[in-house]
Amino acid sequence: MKSKNPMFNNEHAKVKTATLERKRTGGGPIIDDSTSMSVSGAVNKTLMLGCILMITTIFSYNYPNQLFATVGALGGAAVFMFTSFKPHLAPMTAPLYAVLKGLLVGTVSAMYAAQFGGIIFQAASLTIATLLAMLMIYKSGLIKVTKKFRMGVTMAVGAIMIVYLISWIGSFVGFTVPFIDDNTPFGIAITVVIIGVAALNLLLDFDNFERGEQSAAPKYMEWYYGMGLLFTLVWLYIEFLRLLGKLQSD
Repeated sequence: MKSKNPMFNNEHAKVKTATLERKRTGGGPIIDDSTSMSVSGAVNKTLMLGCILMITTIFSYNYPNQLFATVGALGGAAVFMFTSFKPHLAPMTAPLYAVLKGLLVGTVSAMYAAQFGGIIFQAASLTIATLLAMLMIYKSGLIKVTKKFRMGVTMAVGAIMIVYLISWIGSFVGFTVPFIDDNTPFGIAITVVIIGVAALNLLLDFDNFERGEQSAAPKYMEWYYGMGLLFTLVWLYIEFLRLLGKLQSD
C-alpha cells in the first residue's frame, strides 16, 4: 500500500495493515466491517476533518496573526510526522492536525485576500474542481496508479518538499531559492508544475482508500488516510493561492 503522499509511504510510516479473520460461505470472503476500514468511512472521516479545519480557518482568517501561521505550519508538520510513525493514534492526532492546518490556511488566506480581491474564492473553487476532476480520472481508469506511477510521484513530492524546506531555512539565514516566489514566466511555470504534482498525488490518496478497504486495514486507518488527503488538499489550495497571486502581481 505504498503512496506518494509522504503520509502513505509504508517504509517511512511503517504502517502495518491487519488481516482480519475471514469466513468463506460460497460466494467469497466476508470481512468484519465493524473493525476494518471502508472507503465510505474514510470519506466521512475526511469530511469531519474538513469541518474542523474550516472552523479554525474562519477564526484565524478573521484574527490573522503570524504566530498562527508559524504554529500551524510547524505544529502541523510535527503532528503529521508523528502520526506517520504512530498511525494507530490517528483518531486523536488527525483532528489536532486539522486544527493546526486551519490556523495556517486562515492566516495565509487573509494575507492574500488583503492584496488581491476575490482570490480566496478563486483558489477554493480551483481546489474543489481539481479534486472532482482527479476523482473522475481515477474512477475512469484514465490514469492507473501503478508501481512506477507511485514511485514517480513520490520522488516529485519529496523533491518539492526538500526545496520548500531549504527555502524556509533560507528565509532565516538570508538566501532564497531562485524562481520559487518569482512572478516571472519561469516562476509561474514552476508553480503550475507543483500544482500538477499535487493533483497527481490525489490519485494516490484515492487509491489508498480503496486498497485499505480491500486489505481490511484497521478502522483507525480511516482517520490516517483522511489526514493524508487533507494534507494534499491544503497543499493544493495554498499552491493555487500562490499561482493566482503571481498572475495578479504587477
